[in-house]
Amino acid sequence: MCERMSVGRIIKTPACVAEGATYLAEIEPRFRQALELTGPLPLRLRKDGFAALLDAIVSQQVSVAAADAIWGRLKAAGLTGPRKIMWATDDDLRACGLSRQKIRYARELAASGIRYPQLRDATTDEVIEQLIEVPGIGRWTAEIYAMFSLGRADVFAPGDLALQEAARILFELEDRPSERALRIQSEAWAPWRGVAARLLWAYYRVAKEREGIR
Repeated sequence: MCERMSVGRIIKTPACVAEGATYLAEIEPRFRQALELTGPLPLRLRKDGFAALLDAIVSQQVSVAAADAIWGRLKAAGLTGPRKIMWATDDDLRACGLSRQKIRYARELAASGIRYPQLRDATTDEVIEQLIEVPGIGRWTAEIYAMFSLGRADVFAPGDLALQEAARILFELEDRPSERALRIQSEAWAPWRGVAARLLWAYYRVAKEREGIR
């Protein structure tokens, strides 16, 4: 069984994801059909802390390849910690590939004073509200952090375009659902909305390949 903490279920192992997938397949036939196509869902856990959010900022509005290249340069330069970001010059950060706006966001995050270990014991709502106070951290980024860095099993990110498109295809909707509509729809998938997100992302890749889109 997936471990239950005071903040809810915490996903730590593939068995937790499998437990959630089984539940979703039982309550929603379309999820069962999707799982037959996707197979076992990935764990997708990451370390929590400053670097995880800095990486999210780096990845905003650029390709995966570009984000990987920028992050690689930051790591090589030793610029993935809050003190190093504060001490670095703009030229140092620009040389790694950060735009002027992302340099500002990185410095705001470094100066935010977030106590990352304390977030592990905070409610998901508290985590999200604290993170979105930092310029450059929107609700989507905060939800992704709660889902993958803190392992929260019941977090969803309805603003994600891939999730919206996957829901449109799987549930045979006429149009892609709005963030609000998908958030409301996802309430039926509690307490495993984080696994529902993993399933929809996996289904999105399968569905797009079946349509011939890469």
